[in-house]
Amino acid sequence: MKQELATFAGGCFWCMVKPFDQHPGIEKVISGYTGGNTENPTYEEVCSGTTGHTEAVQISFNPEIISYKDLLAIYWTQIDPTDAEGQFYDRGISYRPAIFYHSDEQRVLAEQSKKDLDKSGRFSKPIAVSIESAKSFYPAETYHQGFYRKNPEHYQAYQRGSGRADFITKHWGNHNG
Repeated sequence: MKQELATFAGGCFWCMVKPFDQHPGIEKVISGYTGGNTENPTYEEVCSGTTGHTEAVQISFNPEIISYKDLLAIYWTQIDPTDAEGQFYDRGISYRPAIFYHSDEQRVLAEQSKKDLDKSGRFSKPIAVSIESAKSFYPAETYHQGFYRKNPEHYQAYQRGSGRADFITKHWGNHNG
């Protein structure tokens, strides 16, 4: 079986697992930290803003079942792509949106999808998501993994309370988080 990686940052990683986890061809979605310089950072260190890391999800997927282009389409519908300073309730570098590409092909597809979204007119402000080469990815602490399954009430309250659910519904007409 062929397997590739995709890495996306879109604010709180709790909210980025479920939208990907539900699709055929997704082998695993891991919450973690990437983009910074500190090795094996803790949640507290990342939240302090001193590590350069952002919360992200790393997805292992079978490209024969779900394409990277499909994953990009899912990603864009889960974030506010015009906000480079964080996502919804969560602010700062550790919550910035970013696409971390693992190959030149992923970089090209990510850049094209960003241009297409920008040209679509769906948003009145420019698309501000960073597209960067993938760096070391550090899995988050166990209690963060699969949070939506382990703590469904807390997860749903956070989705609504942070403003993410309403934003997704308003801009995309669906809410699958």
